[in-house]
Amino acid sequence: MADTKREIERKYDAEAGDTLPDLTRVAGVSGTIDKGVAELDATYYDTPDQRLAAAARALRRRTGGDDAGWHLKLPVSAGVRDEIRSPLSDEVPAELADLVRSRVREADLVPVVRLLSAREVRHLVDAEGALLAEVSLDRVLAEGLTGPGDTAEWTEIEVELADDGDPAFLDKVEKKLTKAGVKPSASASKLARALTETGAGVGGARPAPEAPVTAGDHVLAYVRTQRDAIVALDPAVRRDAFDSVHSMRVATRRLRSAFRSYGSVLDRTVTDPIGDELKWLAGELGVDRDQEVLAETLTAALADLPEELVRGPVAERVQAWSDARRGGSRKRLIDVLDGPRYLALLDVLDAVVADPPLKKAAGGEPAKVIAKAVRKDFGKLSALVAEALDLPAGPDRDLSLHEARKKAKRTRYAAETAAPALGSPATALVKAAKGLQTLLGDHQDSVLAREALREIALEAETAGESGFTYGVLYGREERRAAEAEWRLPGVWEGIAERTAV
Repeated sequence: MADTKREIERKYDAEAGDTLPDLTRVAGVSGTIDKGVAELDATYYDTPDQRLAAAARALRRRTGGDDAGWHLKLPVSAGVRDEIRSPLSDEVPAELADLVRSRVREADLVPVVRLLSAREVRHLVDAEGALLAEVSLDRVLAEGLTGPGDTAEWTEIEVELADDGDPAFLDKVEKKLTKAGVKPSASASKLARALTETGAGVGGARPAPEAPVTAGDHVLAYVRTQRDAIVALDPAVRRDAFDSVHSMRVATRRLRSAFRSYGSVLDRTVTDPIGDELKWLAGELGVDRDQEVLAETLTAALADLPEELVRGPVAERVQAWSDARRGGSRKRLIDVLDGPRYLALLDVLDAVVADPPLKKAAGGEPAKVIAKAVRKDFGKLSALVAEALDLPAGPDRDLSLHEARKKAKRTRYAAETAAPALGSPATALVKAAKGLQTLLGDHQDSVLAREALREIALEAETAGESGFTYGVLYGREERRAAEAEWRLPGVWEGIAERTAV
């Protein structure tokens, strides 16, 4: 099974004959421990067009040292990576191959470069002998396994923070290294340097897109960001990382919304079928999540009740009701991410970004084209809010408010797209639409909670249990919905007065 280690490290260039500088005078360091020299042999794998390297990912098989095996490195932030490890084997482990599937798709993983390193290691420890950081001097021989097959040699210093260490300690070490004449490495990683210096690289990291000029540029920048988010979140979803499923679901919704809001820029005869697939993916991502959120809402409401108002096994009944209605599983979601439909969707999104179906308005001034689209969405939102306010309290108003909530979300996403072009007016609309979305979301949560409470109460009564507590909870949810409806006219009036796009 794979395990994960968070790496926080910095790299520095060194000369062939250099030795490790004396770091015993770094604040907090009481001594160093010589850990000897390790001989490391690492082969890096990638697709033939090096999609992993372009995205700053690295997959390697390494022998030697105390962590021999397969390693997948995923960037977290500057100088911070998650290293996911799997035991040594002859083939790429399936669990690591799955974590790069959103980038590799159906391509093969092949050896691209081999690194032979003689690593001299020292541990920096504090007064209690606890590890602060590991410092190594690496003498590297790189061999390109594609292209001309050239070799390259260099020496570098690497400083890796101990687990749970304070990143500020690395600043202290760097200050000492700088005084010793050591400079930060010009390469982001050994792999990046090896690909460049051996001629094995086929393209390197993707160049940063140019600053948007036209309306089409701005819309495509937003589309590209959401496409990138879906691809980047895939490994986190597979690892069940906190909030990853929700974040990917939001990215699919933002992308679908952009296609619909900016039909004057991107041809909807092309994007509408893609939007249907994005809706499918969002649905798969939410199979169990919506049920879990509802159960959490009911559980929290129950916890707020005084003990004397709880009659019968209410908590157990709520949990049993929730468990019985879960329609998916982790396996189902992973099967979706491994399936041809999802991978085909990623290919289509790549194609739209690479060769967008632009319409004539895409070449227009952002202040005109984008603002017009946002105003159109805002106008539809205004009509839905007015319609809801005209209806009496009841199911019809509930449904109308739910539609207004969905339109508020779409208006918010349209304004997000517009913000780089339109500035503060669009930013203000994003904030306003988000606030309205939250208010209407509270109302919809109450509607769903009351529907659930009716079902659970019926099950409880059938089993001969008291329905008293469910009635109390139902009344509280009615009051929550009424409060949201009471606040809505004032909130909407304020939005209408402040918003001008």
